[in-house]
Amino acid sequence: MPELPEVETTVRGLARFLEGERIERVAVNRPDLRRPFPSALVQALTGARVTGLGRRAKYGLIHTDRDQTMVFHLGMSGRWRIDPSEPGKHDHLVIETSGHLFALNDARRFGSVDLVDTAGLEFWPQFAAMGPEPLGEELSAAHLKAALAGRKQAIKLLLLDQRIVAGLGNIYVCEALYRAGISPVREGGKISLAALDRLVPAIKTVLTESIADGGSTLRDYARPDGELGYFATRFDVYGREADECRRCGGTVKRIVQGGRSTWFCPACQK
Repeated sequence: MPELPEVETTVRGLARFLEGERIERVAVNRPDLRRPFPSALVQALTGARVTGLGRRAKYGLIHTDRDQTMVFHLGMSGRWRIDPSEPGKHDHLVIETSGHLFALNDARRFGSVDLVDTAGLEFWPQFAAMGPEPLGEELSAAHLKAALAGRKQAIKLLLLDQRIVAGLGNIYVCEALYRAGISPVREGGKISLAALDRLVPAIKTVLTESIADGGSTLRDYARPDGELGYFATRFDVYGREADECRRCGGTVKRIVQGGRSTWFCPACQK
């Protein structure tokens, strides 16, 4: 599933060609993805000018001069294609400007598209309860200490809770906990402020590095220009079960937490 760096990379790729442009044509090629396309989507976007693009957690935002924002989620297999050489079987939404064509391609159809009043974005149900952005100043050791107080769940699971931090996913939580030297099975409420002081910059650094690398291509994800993200070549623990730990020489282990795989080094993550 595309995570925050992949969505950020997608948004930046789209912005190069879409920001400031007027949308001339919109085509919806099927009634739904994970849920139905908004009934007013074609009318709302046709003729609108794109005033900016952004991201909230793992959602991409396309703002227009009609005070409405198209919010998209890439689901498990979604990606945007810019000026594809030919139509794709799974191009379910097509947006065209005077110079470019943008196709939202989603083979598994776990993605979504919504239309939200821009002024009310922060109150939209999917956003209203979200925690701070991991790359923003609001994410601090003090915030985590307060949010984790009294919590007995494993820190790995708590970091995946979007109410605590918005947009963190499995890959980058595993990698950040490794860099901070924190075991994924430790109770969140028992982690010291000193350890959280290591964790916060680890989260920010791993996300920043992945964005610079264009994200992590594992199966379906590709950037809008068709290129593949290459941060996966630098994973320290994710997907490296039984490999040697690059830091201490121990052995990377895989366990299952909350129905999802977790990779870590038991020797140096305490």
